[in-house]
Amino acid sequence: MTTRTTDLEITHGLRWLVGGLALLVVGFTFGLFLALDADLLDIDAWWNTLVGTFSQGIRPLSFLMDFLGGGWFATYLVPLTVALLLVLARRPWSALMFLVATAVSAGIVQVLKTAFGRARPEDMLVISDHGSFPSGHTANAATMAVLLVIVFPRVWVFVAGLAWTLLMGFSRTQVHAHWFSDTVGGAILGAGAALVVAAAFTIPILKERERAAARTRSFLSANGAPR
Repeated sequence: MTTRTTDLEITHGLRWLVGGLALLVVGFTFGLFLALDADLLDIDAWWNTLVGTFSQGIRPLSFLMDFLGGGWFATYLVPLTVALLLVLARRPWSALMFLVATAVSAGIVQVLKTAFGRARPEDMLVISDHGSFPSGHTANAATMAVLLVIVFPRVWVFVAGLAWTLLMGFSRTQVHAHWFSDTVGGAILGAGAALVVAAAFTIPILKERERAAARTRSFLSANGAPR
């Protein structure tokens, strides 16, 4: 049993590490490609014009997403709150992983914003810092989504996280804070950062998942519920 468990942990860790590094390389290469003024069939300008014409009615939602996905709320309050809830759920390693990964993701975003210095759309409707690539809001959403799927490997968690990331990316283009490609790059980099950090926490995270599953089985058994 011990050998099988160890092999499983190694396999998960390697998959997360290789997948995360691959995504980070893809995201960086994509940003470099854009920084060299490569023309992506003019999809950014096309989408920036299109999104402003068919979605006027939901712009208030995009302004709400601007607040929820950035600033002090998303950078400090959300990670700290999630970490606290994980600690209360007896998952301290997951809490630490969450804090480290969101910090690493934010750091990567800021470094690349400075390195690439891409200009934002001129018709931006919100106040943002310099550097359009990658989208920090989308990167943060993707990071949290991937981390929650790792901690709670359920289909509904995956669907909810994917929906949140897509909505965040859309909202950033809808208020013209980012180009479409910025949100794609942000999602790729955010997911990559989450996987790389998760790889470093593989063993304690998987053990916490096993203990949580055991507690659930024990609870269901004690209450006569089918397992």
